[in-house]
Amino acid sequence: MTHSPDDPMNPDDQEMTPMLDTDVRRVLDGSPIAHLASVLPDGAPHSVPVWIGTHDDHVVIITGPGSRKARNLRRDPRIALSLTPPDNPFQPVIVRGRVVEWIEGDAAWEIVDRIAMKYIGRPYTRTVERVVALIEPDTQSVG
Repeated sequence: MTHSPDDPMNPDDQEMTPMLDTDVRRVLDGSPIAHLASVLPDGAPHSVPVWIGTHDDHVVIITGPGSRKARNLRRDPRIALSLTPPDNPFQPVIVRGRVVEWIEGDAAWEIVDRIAMKYIGRPYTRTVERVVALIEPDTQSVG
């Protein structure tokens, strides 16, 4: 199929849009109150509070490698996130997507420390192991 240069469906004329909506990124880059929903082995929902941030055009959460949420997400990578900025709890942000990568080791600690600085003002303690789930958003909405 050929498209004229004026055709809005012309694939050569389509701009790449950022994976994260600007308003969603603004909330994620703050210190939002966030809850992650995953699926338990029996199909029931599992919802937990998480520290959250961004890495390039992805959403990231930190967790223990053997946590219930990590086990859920390794088995079924689909997620739903509900978050609100602390200064406006009436501006909900909803993100649905899937974990596309697990980051471990020094690369994970760089992200963990950046997120910890937002929430507690200092690097994360190294007394427990942490991994980072890299989430590709499928749908995002604000308000």
